[in-house]
Amino acid sequence: MHTLRFSNFFSFAEETEVSFVLDARSNGAESSFSSTATDRRLSKLLAVVGANGAGKTNVIKALDFVCWFVTKSFFMESGHSLAVKPHAFEASGASRFELEFEAHGKLYRYTLVLNKERVLLESLRLKTSRLFSTLFSREWDAETGKESIKQPNFGLPQKQAEKVKPLTSLISMAEQFGVETAHAIVEVLGRRHSNVGAIGRQAFQAPDVLGAAKFFADSETHRLRMVDLLNQWDFGLKDVRLETLRTMSEGKEEEVLVPFGIHSDGEREVKFPMFAESSGTQAAFVLLADLLPILAEGGTVIFDELESDLHPLMLEPILNLFISQKTNPHNAQLIFTCHSVEILNLLKKGQIMLVEKNERCRSEAWRLSDMEGVRADDNFYAKYMAGAYGAVPML
Repeated sequence: MHTLRFSNFFSFAEETEVSFVLDARSNGAESSFSSTATDRRLSKLLAVVGANGAGKTNVIKALDFVCWFVTKSFFMESGHSLAVKPHAFEASGASRFELEFEAHGKLYRYTLVLNKERVLLESLRLKTSRLFSTLFSREWDAETGKESIKQPNFGLPQKQAEKVKPLTSLISMAEQFGVETAHAIVEVLGRRHSNVGAIGRQAFQAPDVLGAAKFFADSETHRLRMVDLLNQWDFGLKDVRLETLRTMSEGKEEEVLVPFGIHSDGEREVKFPMFAESSGTQAAFVLLADLLPILAEGGTVIFDELESDLHPLMLEPILNLFISQKTNPHNAQLIFTCHSVEILNLLKKGQIMLVEKNERCRSEAWRLSDMEGVRADDNFYAKYMAGAYGAVPML
């Protein structure tokens, strides 16, 4: 479960909240599940919808950045800067994030304030009863040029903590020294797949097809599941086989694992290299290599333009992979942006986030369930297209 609040980040308004938490009126539908740390219900899905340039990618990029910072910032080389910057019209150079998440049945609240040079504030709190208890806090004093680190309940040796690099999370560092809490958090937040980077969506390319082939070669279970799904999605594929071919690269002979699509007319079989298949088939092949391990083990998928290179009717079966307890036994969560707004009628109002840029050139985001007068049985697609909810292109 994730609840992310962030302010002064890229083109966003003063504060924006992205949450998988559903309101108290939500029922026990299959697309949600019960929290293991609270009495709340959590959604498996969250769709981010809005016009081009509204700021949808930045919404999900913020979540991906915080997860990366907590889990991987220790490995960033000294002297490198982070690809994070505040809104162009903001005077402050700092960005603030708050992430509320569950790990192994415990509820944590993480706060991060940083600029391009250093962490200005970092804290981690654990919900122990009705309140949150501080595990550690870290704050930079610009006047004295010194950093204060307090660890009432974290466990990293103080001498090690004081060596933390300016642009490294204390959690990421503590995980390297075997701190149990840090290890549990890194394990959970590290189970994610994202197709967004510093400059936005990372579209699939030819090397991704070969990477997916290697993944499926290492897991026959996932390969069979992939073949079954592609066949269900009516790609005309009977099978996908993996063959090792020899090729020349820079004067040296190398072995490359290449996927082949097997087609049949009922009597004969023919095979085509995956690169000869349609871009939609290749995209689905790569996408399943990313989704299936998260679905099998639990975690979070952060995906920009989920429908890209795919037929719009494929969105529903992809969402169903997350909704079904059979294919998603550990309640993996999917947050995604989408331009195929017909998808709105496949979701509940608490699973739809709308994003719109205001007259001050700042993006504002809100969930449909936060708007007054929106009924659970409304035709969300029709009302959105009619402009009732906002966040539509002004043409």
